[in-house]
Amino acid sequence: MPRVLVSDKLSETAVQIFKDRGVDVDYLPDVGKDKEKLIEIIGQYDGLAIRSATKVTEKLIAAADNLKVVGRAGIGVDNVDIPAASRRGIIVMNTPFGNSITTAEHAIALLFALARQIPQANSSTHAGKWEKNRFMGVEVTGKTLGVIGCGNIGSIVAMRAVGLKMHVVAFDPFLSEKRASELGVEKVELDELFARADFITLHTPLTDKTRNVINAEAIAKMKDGVRIINCARGGLVVEADLVAALNSGKVAGAGVDVFEVEPATENALFALDNVVCTPHLGASTSEAQENVAIQVAEQMSDYLLKGAVTNAINMPSITAEEAPRLKPFVKLAEVLGAFVGQVTEEPIREVEILFDGSTTTMNTRALVSATLAGLIRPQVADVNMVSAPIMAKERGVILSEVKRDKSGVFDGYIKLTVKTRSKTRTIAGTVFSDGKPRFIQIKGINLDAEVGQHMLYTTNMDTPGIIGLLGGILGKNGVNIANFQLGRTTQGGDAIALLYLDEQISEKVIEELVATDQIVSAKPLRFDVNGF
Repeated sequence: MPRVLVSDKLSETAVQIFKDRGVDVDYLPDVGKDKEKLIEIIGQYDGLAIRSATKVTEKLIAAADNLKVVGRAGIGVDNVDIPAASRRGIIVMNTPFGNSITTAEHAIALLFALARQIPQANSSTHAGKWEKNRFMGVEVTGKTLGVIGCGNIGSIVAMRAVGLKMHVVAFDPFLSEKRASELGVEKVELDELFARADFITLHTPLTDKTRNVINAEAIAKMKDGVRIINCARGGLVVEADLVAALNSGKVAGAGVDVFEVEPATENALFALDNVVCTPHLGASTSEAQENVAIQVAEQMSDYLLKGAVTNAINMPSITAEEAPRLKPFVKLAEVLGAFVGQVTEEPIREVEILFDGSTTTMNTRALVSATLAGLIRPQVADVNMVSAPIMAKERGVILSEVKRDKSGVFDGYIKLTVKTRSKTRTIAGTVFSDGKPRFIQIKGINLDAEVGQHMLYTTNMDTPGIIGLLGGILGKNGVNIANFQLGRTTQGGDAIALLYLDEQISEKVIEELVATDQIVSAKPLRFDVNGF
């Protein structure tokens, strides 16, 4: 009988599900806060069910000799070292859709609280004061709401705001015009959103691209008297810049549910009267807590007893029987998607995935999900193999799958074609006998290239001196080239280069490369190479 430890507070219904399914469960809701005790006992368990209090660190994972699955009741997995879990073969699951409505409603609640200064008026009235003239509010009807991130939660907020007769403008790189029309929102670029919005609400994950999206420079582009709401992630907003803008009056008010450092027992925002703060309550309703708890118990039980994988962050939904053959091609599919996702800046309109030869007989549904997860992950860090197709559909992406008999020298390969408004990008890859994914074609140019952790992809015309130019600029900036792959269409035609680097390249170096008249584009790439 598999054993599961529940180390954070979970509903009694969820605990009972484990028991009813035939799983031996220990409910110790406070042990997640005791790091040493958790490390001492974790080796006894096959599964670990958590919320946000338990920190699944590399040290804890090293002590988890029998651990097979970590289940997070909720969407955020910031408290789980996913690379460390992946290296140990531990599946990390979450419940991505259980608290969407709850979080969206909290954002709307903060919007009203800011508009009418409800918390401040409540405190004043409780103190026996009658300061009717002090708390002059604003109507939300007719105002413009800017939604940054129009995925699952952001789209719910947008629909609620439309129902309040607000005009909604949305920025999301994956939001299509069709989906925007369905939601009743206007799709805009980020700078336009900043310039037009009376209220701004954030609903995007925290990634390298979204970190500090609201900073002094962004605030300077906003209307005077704008109100900002963040129920997504701390780190999206530079708190010091927000404090300065609130003090100056540039920002009239802020509703903040998440902070750069949590638990947030001290914060400069707490001293400001025009700020409404809540302690990360976005998912805190009885319905949401019950939903995510039940989901995680069902998912973990199904995996431990049947081998079924659902809502996994680091593994697709596949059966135990097909896993050995499919696993390296899943990694290939993720890598192909991640390549295109990292070099694409415009909203994606169409995705075509071609399966050739032996790949046509595999579980292509899992391979499609893995491709989409890799494609979306540069923008949405919490995406997994199950949620990726849903996210693509919500954003109006047209997805097509093509199967073809063996057509070349490779026994089987996958080709990905992605279309945006102005570009079509193609990349193909296969898996060699060593189980490692390889790039075999990029932009229609044939090559044979391994996948590296830190890479640089450049395009240029095939002219003399490119190698020296790249090497010179990188060398001047202290960037070491570990390996180099080149390809071209014809002599003097389009050419590409893949550089394998010892470390991630800085934006400054990228800017220096594209400032030359020989490099058409230069894109830094980063891949998770664990497992191959």
